[in-house]
Amino acid sequence: MAPKLAGIFVAIVVAIVTALGSAQAAPQRIIIVRHGEKQAPLTLCSIGKERARALAAQYLSPTSDMSLLKGVKPAAILAITLHTLETARPVAAAWDMAIATNSLMLMPIRNTPYFNGLINVQNRKVVRDLMENPRWHGQTVVMVWEHFHIASAALEKEFAGQQVTLRQLLNLDKVKGVPGGVPETWPNDNYNFFWILDYDSVNATIPAKFTVIRQFFAPPFANLPSNDWGAPEVLPAGTGCT
Repeated sequence: MAPKLAGIFVAIVVAIVTALGSAQAAPQRIIIVRHGEKQAPLTLCSIGKERARALAAQYLSPTSDMSLLKGVKPAAILAITLHTLETARPVAAAWDMAIATNSLMLMPIRNTPYFNGLINVQNRKVVRDLMENPRWHGQTVVMVWEHFHIASAALEKEFAGQQVTLRQLLNLDKVKGVPGGVPETWPNDNYNFFWILDYDSVNATIPAKFTVIRQFFAPPFANLPSNDWGAPEVLPAGTGCT
């Protein structure tokens, strides 16, 4: 084979292999949870910190009978902002794992078009990697996230023409078998739910199953609020939560 033709052949093979690798990269399961209750742009309040510890001890524990992970070590524990990082750290510590950080995750969160735009860019980057990078093939990934960037009709309207929420980016509006469909907005007062996405094949782009789990913690965390979806969260006085 002539050198020029050989080079073209190699390039085609590399392109095909790369494309196949990208197509076969869907995780087996993605667990999405909101960060704990917050006190200020820089920190969680006492209830939020307790919720973070409770998640690590029970629902996202490597050993608890209540764990959603059932001893399966997640391939990654991801965060996107300072509040989500603070919530995720006890979980990562329980699994003896590190959380990859960047400058955005160390900035006080602000609900402004500029800051939301920064998170939108990171949201797209994270999802693109999850769905195209073969390292996540068949794995379980935990995402500790901002509710506004999980599902928000208001954010989607503000950035019309872009994909900005996980609901859009992960095609949750196309999931079948969910009565009423996947909610368009994650309510402000709800810190106590999981969204779990299960994929039936490594080249899937739409979850085969969408599960909602409400957090009911066992002692010593049984006092943590667990309000209905869309209902106000009732907090004890003096928690510092805003």
